[in-house]
Amino acid sequence: MKLKEIIELTEHELRARKRELRQENFHLRMQQQGGQLEKSSQFRSIRKEVAWIETVISQRRLKKEKANAS
Repeated sequence: MKLKEIIELTEHELRARKRELRQENFHLRMQQQGGQLEKSSQFRSIRKEVAWIETVISQRRLKKEKANAS
């Protein structure tokens, strides 16, 4: 998923996507432990997407707090 697509998601969709990515990361780690993982580069892409999601959530929360403070 690209950053533009992530920005367009709602808060609920962002949290659901983050949960899915965390589960996928867990399954990849299990595959790695079993010696079945073919592409270890998937770890990096999942971590990057989770970071994007967390950043978008944080920015939205700060924007709300700033609007409420005014």
